[in-house]
Amino acid sequence: MKTLTIAVGFILLALTASQCTESNQTMSIKENALKITAPAPEKRDTLLTAHGEQRLDPYYWMNQREDQDVIDHLNAENRYLDTAMAHTKNFQKDLFDEIVSRIPQDDASAPYFDNGYFYYVKYKEGQEHPIYVRKKGTLEAEEEILLDVNIPAANYAYYQVTGLSVSPDNKWLAYGVDTLSRRIYTIHFKNLETGEVLSEKIENTTGRAEWANDNRTVFYSQKDVTLRPYRILKYVLGADREPIIVFEEKDATYVSYVTKSQSDQYIFIVSSSTLTSEYRYIPADSPDQTPIVFHPRERGIEYDVDHLDDTFYILTNWKAENFRIMTCAPSSTTKDKWEEKIAHRQEVLIQDMSLFDRGIVVSERVEGISKIRLYDWKEKPFYIDFDEPAYTSYIGINKESSSNTIRIQYTSMTTPMSVMDYNVDENRLKVIKEQEVLGNFSKGNYATERIQVKARDGALIPVSIVYRKDLKKQGPHPTLLYGYGSYGYSMDPYFSHVRLSLLDRGIVFAIAHIRGGQELGRQWYENGKLLKKKNTFTDFIDVADHLVRENRTSPEKLLAMGGSAGGLLMGSVINMRPELFHAVVAAVPFVDVVTTMLDESIPLTTGEYDEWGNPNTEEYYHYIKSYSPYDNVVEQDYPAVLATTGLHDSQVQYWEPAKWVARLRDHNTGDAPILLYTNMDTGHGGASGRFERYKDTAMEYAFLLDMVGLMK
Repeated sequence: MKTLTIAVGFILLALTASQCTESNQTMSIKENALKITAPAPEKRDTLLTAHGEQRLDPYYWMNQREDQDVIDHLNAENRYLDTAMAHTKNFQKDLFDEIVSRIPQDDASAPYFDNGYFYYVKYKEGQEHPIYVRKKGTLEAEEEILLDVNIPAANYAYYQVTGLSVSPDNKWLAYGVDTLSRRIYTIHFKNLETGEVLSEKIENTTGRAEWANDNRTVFYSQKDVTLRPYRILKYVLGADREPIIVFEEKDATYVSYVTKSQSDQYIFIVSSSTLTSEYRYIPADSPDQTPIVFHPRERGIEYDVDHLDDTFYILTNWKAENFRIMTCAPSSTTKDKWEEKIAHRQEVLIQDMSLFDRGIVVSERVEGISKIRLYDWKEKPFYIDFDEPAYTSYIGINKESSSNTIRIQYTSMTTPMSVMDYNVDENRLKVIKEQEVLGNFSKGNYATERIQVKARDGALIPVSIVYRKDLKKQGPHPTLLYGYGSYGYSMDPYFSHVRLSLLDRGIVFAIAHIRGGQELGRQWYENGKLLKKKNTFTDFIDVADHLVRENRTSPEKLLAMGGSAGGLLMGSVINMRPELFHAVVAAVPFVDVVTTMLDESIPLTTGEYDEWGNPNTEEYYHYIKSYSPYDNVVEQDYPAVLATTGLHDSQVQYWEPAKWVARLRDHNTGDAPILLYTNMDTGHGGASGRFERYKDTAMEYAFLLDMVGLMK
C-alpha cells in the first residue's frame, strides 16, 4: 500500500553498460523459462463472501507467514527465477559494480546548523551504513560522532536507524532501530557526553521521539497489532517507571504521531487520516500538562500547524481546495478564530511552509512544477528563480528561524540533487553540495522534455521524458514508462545516477504524471481515487498509446514499472491492455486490493478507506473488485512480468504478489515469462545498506534489458 519513502527505493532506476559473453547473447530469460517447469503451488480453495457474493481464492493459504509450505514455495519461486535468469548473473554483477562505481565511497551530506551545532551524515569507503556526526559552533571544530551505524549493523542481515533526535541541552540522543524490516522500531538512548548507550529502551514504536524542554521527557508513538501508530506515550528518562499514555487514537482509520514546533515551545500530537486531521498541543516547558485540542476534527478538513513568535500558523484546505495559510493566537485556536495570511488560489497548490522571523517560505505547485515562494521578506512575494524549465525544488532543513539564508533542495531529470542556500538580502543562490556522480557523467549529454498527452476524457496528462542527446530522432525507441498515481503523491522530475546506464544504452525514460497524484493540484488527486480510481489506469494507458502512436516507441519496445500502489497500476494496465506492453516490473505490488481491504487485521488497511473506499460498503466493494488486479486476471496473452517483494513487508504483504504471480501463470495463454522474487530478509523498502539495495535493482533491470535485447 502506501509508500512515502516511496518512494524512494522504486523511483531510482539502475542499468549499466557492461558486456555479456557471446554465449550469453544467444540466450534469453524467455527461452530459459520455457525449458523448465514453473512452481505450481497447491490450490486450496477458500470461500470468501461479501455482500451476498462468493469468491473462491485458491491461494488464500499463502498468507500464513510461518507456514513451511509458504516458505518452501517462495524459495522455489526464487530458484525458478535464478534458473530463468542464470545467463544474466555476470551481467547483474557488472550492473551492480557500475552503479556502485558512480557513488563516492567517502562522502558527506551538506551540514546544517541547529542549536549551536553543525550536523551532517558521512560515509566511509567500503561501509554500507551512515555515520551521524556534529561539530560545535564552527565547521573547523573537532568532529563528534553521534552514531556509527556500521558498528551495530555488523551483527544483522537488516539494520535500519531512523528518527535521530538530540535533547535541547545537546547531551542526549534518541534514535529508533529496526532489525526486521517491518518498520517496528525500538527507541534507544545514548549519553553524548560519555558515549554510553543506555539499557533503557522503548519497543514497538515508529522510531521517532520528541524531547520536552526538561531534557528528560520524551513523547513517542506506539503501534498496535496492525502496525497502526495509535497511541502517544510519555517516557521520563531515568525515572524507573513505565511510560504514561498521553493520548490514544480510537478511530481505526486514523494514525497518530508526535512532532515539535519550529519555536520549540510546543509538542504537537497529530491524528491524521487521508482526508482529515486534528492537532493537540502541550507546552514543551510543561510536559505533564494535559494535551489541548487545537481544533476538533471535521471530516474533510485537513490542517497542519506550526508556531513561531507567539503565533500559530495553519496550512489548511478549509474553504480552500488547494490550501491556504492562516494564523491565530495561542489563546484562541478553533477555526472560527483563524485569520487568512496567504489566500487560496485555484491555479496554485500550497504544499508546505517553513517559518522564519522575517517571513514565510512556501512550497507551491504551479502548472505541475514544485516552486519555492517567499512571503513578507520583501515588499512583494517572489519565487526563487532557477534556469531549467522543468525541475523539482523542496524546502530543506531550516532550524534557525533568525537566519536570512534559506536552505533548499533542487533537482531535475538532468541535474543531480543539489543542496542550495538562498541569501535573501543578496538575492544570491549558492550551491552547497551537488550529488557527486563519479565517472564520465556530464549534464550536457542528456536532454529532457515535458509533453502533454490528452486523456480519453480530455484531461491533459503531463509526461516528463529524459534521454541522451545523441539518440537518433527517428523512433521507435526502447522506452521505460514509470507511474504511481496514488495518495496525492506527486512523481516530480528527478535525477537518478543509476538511471544513467539506462539512458546511455539508448533507453528513453518517461514519467507519466497521472491522476491520483497531486501534480496539477488537489483536483488531480481527487479525480484519481475512490470511485474515480480507474482514471489512474486509463491515464497511464493513454500515455503509452500516445508514445506508440507518435512512433516514440512500440509495443515490442515498451517497458513499464511501478512500485507499491504503482504495482497496482502495473497489474491493472496489463489486465486491461496486455498487448501494449512488452515487459513490466511490479515492485512490492498492491494487487489483491479487495481481499486486503476487507481484512482489518492487515497493517494499514483501515487507514486506507479514504483512498480506495471501504469495501464493507457494497458500492465500493464492487468498484474495487472491478479493477483489483488479482480478481481480474483472465485467459489472455500477458507481457513478461517480474514481481518483487520482501517477506517482512509491513505495507504490501508478500502474499499479494505471490498469489498474483500464481494466478497469472494459471491464465497466461502466451509464453512470456512470469517471475517472482522474494527477498527473505527485507520488507517494503528493500535492503538497508547504501550499496546492497542495488543488487535487487540490477536484477530487475537485467530482466528488462533482456526483454528488449539490450544485454550487450
